[in-house]
Amino acid sequence: MLRRILQLAFAALAGTTASAAALDGHPHMHDPSTIIVHDGRYYAYGTGNGLPFSVSDDGWTWRRAGLVMSAVPGGKPGPETLARGGNNTWAPDIIRLNDKYYLYYSAPGTQPRSAIGLLVGRTLDPESPEYGWTDAGPVVWSDGIEDCNAIDPGVFLDPTDGRLWLTYGSYFGYIRLVELDPKTGLRRYPNREPINIAINSEASIIIYRDGWYYLLVTHGSCCQGPNSTYNIRMGRSRKVTGPYLDNMGVDMIEGGGKLFLGSRDRYIGPGHFGLFKVEEGVEKFSLHWEADLDRGGVSVLDIQPLLWRDGWPVAGENLRAGTYVIESVRTGTVLELAVQGIPVGGLRPRRPGGPGGPPPPPPAEPPPLPAIPDQKPEQVAANWPAGDVDVRLAPAMLQAQQKWTITPVQGAGGYLGSPYFKITIDGTERALAATAEGELVAVRHFTGAPEQLWRIDQLTDGTYRIMPKEIPGSKEQLALSAVGSSMPTLAKFDPSSDRQRWHIRVP
Repeated sequence: MLRRILQLAFAALAGTTASAAALDGHPHMHDPSTIIVHDGRYYAYGTGNGLPFSVSDDGWTWRRAGLVMSAVPGGKPGPETLARGGNNTWAPDIIRLNDKYYLYYSAPGTQPRSAIGLLVGRTLDPESPEYGWTDAGPVVWSDGIEDCNAIDPGVFLDPTDGRLWLTYGSYFGYIRLVELDPKTGLRRYPNREPINIAINSEASIIIYRDGWYYLLVTHGSCCQGPNSTYNIRMGRSRKVTGPYLDNMGVDMIEGGGKLFLGSRDRYIGPGHFGLFKVEEGVEKFSLHWEADLDRGGVSVLDIQPLLWRDGWPVAGENLRAGTYVIESVRTGTVLELAVQGIPVGGLRPRRPGGPGGPPPPPPAEPPPLPAIPDQKPEQVAANWPAGDVDVRLAPAMLQAQQKWTITPVQGAGGYLGSPYFKITIDGTERALAATAEGELVAVRHFTGAPEQLWRIDQLTDGTYRIMPKEIPGSKEQLALSAVGSSMPTLAKFDPSSDRQRWHIRVP
């Protein structure tokens, strides 16, 4: 009974929050690197004495794993980096090349005197006998006088030609771009002047899609908790070297920048964008919030869906707990419990005179009709079968069997950026489940079994993919699929098809 009370309390709490919490476990982090995967685990590196890093087995529950500098000879930046910057360690970024990991980090002195150092390692797992970082020295630096502050590295491998680039800089001057040598991770042409590509920003990084290079930067003030004004802005260019223009045609070197993401709900000050491509049609981005008001205002790591619209990246949002209609993009029909439906508001009486008879004369002024209230399951569920019930697709009629409550399941783990959900008929415990045959059923009670836990990813076009955590007796990863207007099933996700794309709408 106590467990049931706690489940109901959590469901009620989840239904009142704006969205699922910004990751579980210990996601406290500032200036996170792009998230990277090694041996099935997710790693993120952040600002702090010794470069703290965190790890997650599933992308949802995070834990602090140690300090990078504890695995570096001397336990601090190398002598050349120290000579050009300082002993601080800020805002790293990481990339895997040539079976090695290249970790770039800021080593600021008295700003804007700073250096960006490079560490090279073969594994990210601190338990591995091969674990350790080698200091490769400084990559770029600023002398404290020039119009640049060499912090906040963002590393980018161009998928079109294999060239490697680094952006860096802060509000002390320009955002700059230099080319790196993919074999060493150091500057390819150290005597060439860096290219200035933006101003009035920091935490820059470049991504690529469909012939466009996008420069994402963090704008505003940081490090003031709930008073921080961080937000993420962007421009795009046909060339990696710029110019980067926003949607109004303003060059970012002149202060332009289209808004990508600002403060949202109880999360203040987004910054430090990092791209993570899950698979075709599914992309996500990492960031930190300067203040999570549900965690006392500390800075936290977060992961959100990345969408694309009209040639621009768009910040999606992890699904909020609530009650929804689940509609097929392909057919327009909605998921429902396969029971005899009763019209909302009940059956309408026939007009006097019977079929074909003359209609009654209309009143001079028809009286206003009251609104028809939502149909509640207790009004109609008496005739529903007691056991498991099939699931089907049908035209949307706002009937009780078509409304599904989606709730994060506490303690069930999750996937990249989100917890697993249970999907139940609103007002009941009848839970959507996968069968061993790869079909769907609504079981009488939610038990927390893997086939009753659901992964819900927002796709790059804004629709959703819905997948069970497990198919009983199988390791196949299948997604909810609309075979026809009335038949749902589970099938492999095809990013070129609408069969596995769903709208999740408030009824």
